[in-house]
Amino acid sequence: MIQDYRKLFSLEGKHALVTGGAQGLGLSIAEAFCAAGAVVTIADINEESVNAAAKELCEQGGTVYAVTCDVSNEEQVAAMVRTAAEKMGGLDVMVANAGVSTRAPAEEMTLDQWNRVIDIDLKGVFLCDREAGRYMLANGGGSIINMSSIIGIVGNTTGNSNYAAAKGGVSSLTKVMAVEWAQRGIRVNAIAPAQTATKLIEGLMRDNPATRKYFEEHIPMGRLGKPCEIASAAVFLAADATSFVTGQTIAVDGGVTCAF
Repeated sequence: MIQDYRKLFSLEGKHALVTGGAQGLGLSIAEAFCAAGAVVTIADINEESVNAAAKELCEQGGTVYAVTCDVSNEEQVAAMVRTAAEKMGGLDVMVANAGVSTRAPAEEMTLDQWNRVIDIDLKGVFLCDREAGRYMLANGGGSIINMSSIIGIVGNTTGNSNYAAAKGGVSSLTKVMAVEWAQRGIRVNAIAPAQTATKLIEGLMRDNPATRKYFEEHIPMGRLGKPCEIASAAVFLAADATSFVTGQTIAVDGGVTCAF
């Protein structure tokens, strides 16, 4: 009998929580999850934005809930996971996507700049993974997807020492949690995008055309990624089709990490 691959790649019946879901890659991932059949909760620190995004996704045919959360706050993350699971009737997929970036050359970077990025981009991922993991361990397992970056894999010259440290940490954290939970029903993977044409990046490039030139020259495919290309990787990792994939950081990067 031919395996039903459509079912393997479907998210029908799954319940997914996406942090940083009010905009950018988080919103694109939430859209992709809805299209694949999942019930989704999006979380964001901005209550107005996350409510508006959830409303828009519902109007487009999705079943989407909104939760407000600062992912660097332990109590708020625990409440976010608990609330999302209650609203959706379960939690099968956690996407720890929320993040920030504050650029400065290493010699000029302040401790406040360092701490802000580490708190949200690394500690925040750990807290989301831990709380989702606790729920999943008690309820039959699931898939956790962390948002890393190619900046956590390769060096660059754009003042990202704090971001690189955080994202490199995310990839290492992903491996450790994957091994710890491998026999307990939880898969943990990460996505490492190259520069992607979100509204934020598009605005940055409009203000500084040299930024677009820099990005395109350093991506072998000669273009930025599309949000849907990152979101598709998230669907792949959330689906049962990847039930034997864990501990991996998948670079969605136009060839950056294999170039020299």
